Amino acid sequence: MSEAVVEEQDASRCSICLEPLKDPVTIPCGHSYCMKCISVFWDKKRKEYSCPQCRETFTTRPVLKKNTILAELVEKMKKSSASQTISPALAVPAAAAAAAVAASYGGPGDVECDFCTERKLKAVKSCLVCLVSLCQTHIEPHLNIPALKNHKLVQASTHLEEIICPQHSKLMEVFCRTDEKFICMLCTMEDHKGHDTVTATVERNVRETQTACLKKIEEMEKKVLEARETVTFHLRSAQEAEQQSEKIFTELLESIERRRSEVKELIRAQQKAAVRDAEDVLEKLEQELAELRRGHADLEKLSVEEDHVNFLQAFQALESSVSKTSSSISPSPHVSFNDLITSVSALKSGVEELCKQDVMKISGEVASVESVVPEEPSTREDFLKCE
Repeated sequence: MSEAVVEEQDASRCSICLEPLKDPVTIPCGHSYCMKCISVFWDKKRKEYSCPQCRETFTTRPVLKKNTILAELVEKMKKSSASQTISPALAVPAAAAAAAVAASYGGPGDVECDFCTERKLKAVKSCLVCLVSLCQTHIEPHLNIPALKNHKLVQASTHLEEIICPQHSKLMEVFCRTDEKFICMLCTMEDHKGHDTVTATVERNVRETQTACLKKIEEMEKKVLEARETVTFHLRSAQEAEQQSEKIFTELLESIERRRSEVKELIRAQQKAAVRDAEDVLEKLEQELAELRRGHADLEKLSVEEDHVNFLQAFQALESSVSKTSSSISPSPHVSFNDLITSVSALKSGVEELCKQDVMKISGEVASVESVVPEEPSTREDFLKCE
């Protein structure tokens, strides 16, 4: 097919629907479209009327009149195409293409193409400049026409109206921090002139940073709360341990005091028994000593007796009395408490050694209780890094 024929066919097709022109109209800039296609296009634009190809804008909406000459040319080309027979080799690809188109029709939940005039195809992209959704066929001009290549295409969406300024019908790509709302570029020169404004992308990055910072703050506040609870726990636990240990040591001291009293009573009881026995022996010895002394005094008196008979009789009686006082009673042996003192000293040493070992063990257990405090961030970067 010659280039002239291709160019002629392109000229007879609408650049919006990419189909042969139907009720063709020519707008002031010289480009031609289907009357329905350009009407729908301008209806969506509401207040701004421009050419989809060259982007020339018009102050008022142009009045559309059918271009009869172009209509006749399109009709002739249709008849010429209909007279040509399709070769068998092209029949299968045509059927496959038809099946592919059928699979591209929009269904429930799909975004439909705004340029499809009859049965709507599924949109693959939405244009944030034209504010329309485009199917795989109608997106071709945005990929090939230089004036349309700079348009921003996004994933097909049904919420385009929500991001359009209701006052200027422009994309709301600016955020006004003063009024906390999204606006378009024209709003920055009118109602929001002099306000603190940034692009939506910058504001989104700031919000994401703020969100991340708030998350870090929440995590840090949680850690601070846990640290405070740990401090309270340690104070309460140490206080309880101190009270319990004080109680235990008091009971231990009371137990030792009872044992001390028992030993003291034991010593006194032994002392009392020994003293009682010794006093009994002393009393008997003193009695015998007194009798001996009386016998000795009697002997001294008898020594001056001149009558020998009386002397011998009296002497025999005194001798018998003195011999009876020769008792085998001896003083009680000394009671020694050295063994008891030795036992008490050994008890003291054993208790001290046991206490020393147990205190060392307790000290080790107390020392093993550690509180790990995370290192505080010194810079903003460290703060954002901390988890």
